[in-house]
Amino acid sequence: MRIYGHVQGVFFRDSARDEALRLGLSGHVRNLPDGTVELEAEGPQGSLEGLVSWCRHGPPAAAVERAEVEWGEPTARWADFTISG
Repeated sequence: MRIYGHVQGVFFRDSARDEALRLGLSGHVRNLPDGTVELEAEGPQGSLEGLVSWCRHGPPAAAVERAEVEWGEPTARWADFTISG
């Protein structure tokens, strides 16, 4: 998923990790040089849908313009939910 808007410098990644862990998801979130946030997550469909819904709003200081979601097959790449960039 890629999240657009005012999403860097507003604790988006930390908040997204907290929400993903609350939902029992594994994955990764990072800032990209173009000002967007990239998030990949795996877990139960309902939990993933919950995270997508959360990302469309983000934390209080964020101003999300849109979130582009691409669904795929699970890869089991992550044991936890990590942050970088």
